[in-house]
Amino acid sequence: MKLKRQEAILDIISKYSVETQEELIERLYDEGYEVTQATVSRDIRELKLTKVSSGRGGYRYMLPPQTEARGSMKFTSTILDSVIMVDYALNTVVIKTVPSLANPVAASIDSMHSPEILGCVAGDDTIIVVTRDIDAAKEITDKLKAMIKG
Repeated sequence: MKLKRQEAILDIISKYSVETQEELIERLYDEGYEVTQATVSRDIRELKLTKVSSGRGGYRYMLPPQTEARGSMKFTSTILDSVIMVDYALNTVVIKTVPSLANPVAASIDSMHSPEILGCVAGDDTIIVVTRDIDAAKEITDKLKAMIKG
């Protein structure tokens, strides 16, 4: 239940500009989750969500900015738990996720700013990552698989 709820939170903040915990609680309720403010507060802390300027004078929740060195991979456990399969062919990595979580995973990959990654395209449950060459695709696939196995 907790994992599904946290996946729903990631989906909501990727689709909407959520400014308050109350707004997040309302959106979760619309998705079928009845939660308390304390539960949402814990989920926000565990997901390491941050508030950033919304550009309209307010703030919105987002995944935390990556503070690791350029090209390194850092994902929250919830993001990693949403990945079902990773494989590659030539210079293309294909990542399958649980439904509705491809965008947050792709956002985490994009935030790496890796010079080997040319770009990501995310659907509902599939991500295509285009890399510079076959070696980069294999390296990224191997890193993701190792991270998933934990």
